[in-house]
Amino acid sequence: MTNADPHAPRTVVPIEPALLIAEAFDQAQVTEIRHSVTSCAHACGLTGQRLDDFVLAINELITNAVRHGGGRGWLRLWHESSLLVCEVADHGHGISPQRLGDRSRPAPDTAGGWGLWLARELTDAMEVVTSSSGTTVRITAGLISHGRTTR
Repeated sequence: MTNADPHAPRTVVPIEPALLIAEAFDQAQVTEIRHSVTSCAHACGLTGQRLDDFVLAINELITNAVRHGGGRGWLRLWHESSLLVCEVADHGHGISPQRLGDRSRPAPDTAGGWGLWLARELTDAMEVVTSSSGTTVRITAGLISHGRTTR
């Protein structure tokens, strides 16, 4: 016996956001991770230039994790409400406050230093938590809803 109204609409509230990818990676998996991210982001509704930008930003972050963060990293990608969220973490030595605070575009002839700048420019939001035990960067992209981008 139940007191619930049998005609009342049922509501399901997810306990966790929809996790799409949770993978450790090193240099050998960078291309595979990038392809997985592309497939998942496209399936969630990112298309065209927004998809390309989001994937390029993630590629920069995973490449940074391999180059500067101890040779490997961890990526999580999830769908949360009207956002696609990606988090890349490593166990490197962290990013200096000066480097992190520098939001200027690198000089065109600079061989490195583009990763964080590109990730910030190509996504809707970026957060960085860094210390001597590693760095975690979280980026987001608003998904298209009814013909409009939600942010």
